[in-house]
Amino acid sequence: MSERMNERESGRGDEAYCETPTVSPETAAGPPYAECVLCRKPTEYAESVKGITLCPVCEWQEAQRTACSG
Repeated sequence: MSERMNERESGRGDEAYCETPTVSPETAAGPPYAECVLCRKPTEYAESVKGITLCPVCEWQEAQRTACSG
């Protein structure tokens, strides 16, 4: 545990914590669009996209919630 505290104090352990994913799914050229998992509105992603799909509004709100405050 003290090793982890030392990493935080030196600032070395925070790089991986604050990284954002670099790969995002491609936007769809046209319908059918995937449904947002939070508000059920259409997203800009195709239905074939795997994983959690969010509409632009929910995506922005999620980014605000998970942003680093460092």
